[in-house]
Amino acid sequence: MNAKQKLHSAALALLLSVLGAPLANAASPVTLMHVHGLAFSADGKQLEIPSHQGLAVYSGGHWTKATGPEHDYMGFSMTSRSIYSSGHPAPGSNLINPFGLIKSGDGGRTWQKLGLEGEADFHVLAASYRSGAVYVINGQSNSRMKTPGLYYTLNDGAKWQLVQAAGLTESPTALAAHPLDRMTVAAATGAGLYLSTDGGERFLPLTQGVQVLSTAFSIDGSSLWFGSYRNAASLSKVDLKTRRIQSLNIPPLNQDAVAYIAQNPAKPKEWAIATFKRNVYLSPDEGKNWKAIAQKGQTLQ
Repeated sequence: MNAKQKLHSAALALLLSVLGAPLANAASPVTLMHVHGLAFSADGKQLEIPSHQGLAVYSGGHWTKATGPEHDYMGFSMTSRSIYSSGHPAPGSNLINPFGLIKSGDGGRTWQKLGLEGEADFHVLAASYRSGAVYVINGQSNSRMKTPGLYYTLNDGAKWQLVQAAGLTESPTALAAHPLDRMTVAAATGAGLYLSTDGGERFLPLTQGVQVLSTAFSIDGSSLWFGSYRNAASLSKVDLKTRRIQSLNIPPLNQDAVAYIAQNPAKPKEWAIATFKRNVYLSPDEGKNWKAIAQKGQTLQ
């Protein structure tokens, strides 16, 4: 090995050690083994999906794997500047399992530890697009959270606030943090969709008698989208000023339902949904029409 090859090898080894795991091969085929989230990049050019093997990226009509460690990301939530997540290290990584709370400012190439590594794995997590609030459901006590429950942080996990979550009869299966108001948070539960305007202390129902599985605020904070299931899957949105609920068109889903919802911040009429059976769809017109870009985990170019 000549000097140039040795230098290249050393640089690659250093990069791998910094990231803590083997890098994804962007040219390899992309299969969605699981879907643990859904979010557009701030510039609107990429749709990102975390799975058991790093981030899958859809951009310009094509799928690739994102450059970065192939971690098992959970609780994946995108803001205007960063990604917040939790989960587990990739095989071969020297990182502590589970992650606790982590943050990336470069699209998932590198990650900053925000605490609770080895202690917490937040499957239900929501970060506000602009306010800096992060909400999580904590399953067990740890060094910063003395009891299970709903918590939020306003300073990247340095301090967590436990809230009462009064009005919720079931633990949320999904959360959505308002993009502008740090004290407004929505909760999807088996009993319906609920909204809190005091940081999660008290929740009031927006819907009842239907199983709500997913929810997301619009980027401007004016509406709340949600996926539900009662005999069949449905997709709806609530106008937060009038509280009027509007049913939206949805692709045919066979024994399936909407698991994640995302809006393109650069193209507000463009929305994406991902289902429990790993189908992914894009709509250019706020849910009137949908195009499949993945079916049963198999990505479509």
